[in-house]
Amino acid sequence: MKRQDKINYYLDIAQTVAERCTCLRRSFGAIIVKNDSIISTGYVGAPRGRKNCSDLGYCMRKSLEIPHGERYELCRSVHAEANAIIAAGREQMIGSTLYLVGLDPVSKKLVPGTNSCAMCKRLIINAGITTVIIRDTAEEFRVVNVNNWIEEDDSLTGESGY
Repeated sequence: MKRQDKINYYLDIAQTVAERCTCLRRSFGAIIVKNDSIISTGYVGAPRGRKNCSDLGYCMRKSLEIPHGERYELCRSVHAEANAIIAAGREQMIGSTLYLVGLDPVSKKLVPGTNSCAMCKRLIINAGITTVIIRDTAEEFRVVNVNNWIEEDDSLTGESGY
């Protein structure tokens, strides 16, 4: 029996977390891992107590045809990375790895080439997370050194994620 490699094992867990998403545009799941222990998980959804887009049956950004990566102030949801960070203490996250998986909410297929949005990148940097691993296909993934997000500051270029 071939054993699943550890990176894809954690990405599989993040993908399962993504299935809890309530956003009609994007389904993302994130887990934060340190020393082979899962510290926290997060998925895209409205703040606690507020109705989710899936409950309301519409997405404001989708109905206004706002492109991905723009006008997040109109979004009801908290992103997966942010929810995972909120659920963990900073002391636990220093030196950790965040695993991220994006699914299309309709087809449930993986969204290759995805990236954290500018706001989530800032949260990841401040949380002390050092590595982000993003799934592109069932077996392929990208490893991002968070220090690169500091040195190559995309907030100066207008490049966006999600």
